[in-house]
Amino acid sequence: MSTTTGSGVWTTVCPLDAVDVEGGVAALVEGAAVAIFRTHDGNVYAISNYDPCCRASVLARGIVGTRGEIPVVASPMHKQAFDLRTGQCLDDAAVRVTTYDVRVVDQQVQVGRPREPVEGT
Repeated sequence: MSTTTGSGVWTTVCPLDAVDVEGGVAALVEGAAVAIFRTHDGNVYAISNYDPCCRASVLARGIVGTRGEIPVVASPMHKQAFDLRTGQCLDDAAVRVTTYDVRVVDQQVQVGRPREPVEGT
């Protein structure tokens, strides 16, 4: 279900408890495959599910953790780590995945529009 607010269109994808802590789920949002993750500190992130390194939609099945203070998901295929905040691959500066606005409303995870990449990250 999509809802429109002053800040854009939000698509409800699942209940928060459907996303395991340190786990991910995949959803189709406005035609895009999106991976939603919940970290040990309760934060929720949304990035593209498509791993450009192996050319497959697999990131939702990746290993969630941290690299230093950076929340990451490691691809289940070749283990490249992607910053959940920015989409930047930490193992290859030339690779980045799309990140999405995400929020939790009434214990429902909602995904919004894609974010613009931040220069220098």
